[in-house]
Amino acid sequence: MKTRKYLEGGIEVSELGFGAWQLGVDSGWKAVTESDAERMIRTALDRGINFYDTAPNYGNGTSEERLGKVFKTLDRESIVINSKFGRLDNGIVDFSSKHIQGSVERSLKRLNVDYLDSVIIHSPPREFLDGNQNDHYAILERLQEEGKIKAYGASVDAEDEIKTLLNTTNAKVIQSFFNILHQDCVGAFDLVKAKGATVIAKIPFDSGWLTGKYHVDSTFTGVRDRWSVEEIRTRARLVDRVKDIVADQPSLISAALSFCTSFDAVSTVIPGAISEDQLIANSVAIEHPIGSELRAALEDFYREEVRSLQLPW
Repeated sequence: MKTRKYLEGGIEVSELGFGAWQLGVDSGWKAVTESDAERMIRTALDRGINFYDTAPNYGNGTSEERLGKVFKTLDRESIVINSKFGRLDNGIVDFSSKHIQGSVERSLKRLNVDYLDSVIIHSPPREFLDGNQNDHYAILERLQEEGKIKAYGASVDAEDEIKTLLNTTNAKVIQSFFNILHQDCVGAFDLVKAKGATVIAKIPFDSGWLTGKYHVDSTFTGVRDRWSVEEIRTRARLVDRVKDIVADQPSLISAALSFCTSFDAVSTVIPGAISEDQLIANSVAIEHPIGSELRAALEDFYREEVRSLQLPW
């Protein structure tokens, strides 16, 4: 597993990270048993994956707890943990700064660690991103001074949101919705590098579309019941175009993951595997980087055929 810089002075992280939403019970989508969760975490470790992304609201705290049961058996310095704030372990969404300290301390307890490598504000409204208008960042700075976190940032998806955060705070971690069909955040990557920050790329498969398993006649239930018939047709058409563009690659999932890691602002990409087999398949797929010409072709495709559509998440 190749590694990349994450935080200044810290260990490098695996290009493929472990997105841990699915580890908790009652995740709102699919969940795994506790024994399966432990097996997946241990398999990830065996395959060189050392970056773990979780949050208090994933399974109402059980994602962090399940990670913590394994983490307490490890050398803390061998792994990198990112957790979040704002979507709380009791199911409440509250970005008030008064909750930051308690949320971080509860995460530390569940994860069985004494510090977080990073904590990010979990997809907040835009008004919470301006460090000149909020006291959140002073609190996060204090937590850094106390040694409870090494860095902070936010989960934000748009170029202008990233720029607001980086230009008004000392944020060093950006988690962003980034894949072949959603490339808006790329416009902020030069600033990310200039500020010494980094990007965690989330949803690299566009909620499953860029695995190739969906098509124009697919139907959806649960959280994926959000797309209209017309949106399904549009995505299916675009995915067919992507398949044509990446036809020489080992697989669509390989191209999807490697597109994200072809940008040096990105430290790690975090698909959410729901089985050990998916986890292993992802770890194999990311071993095949794409070249500069293919990346340019995918960027052109986005600019010319996708950007103006403003695809809904």
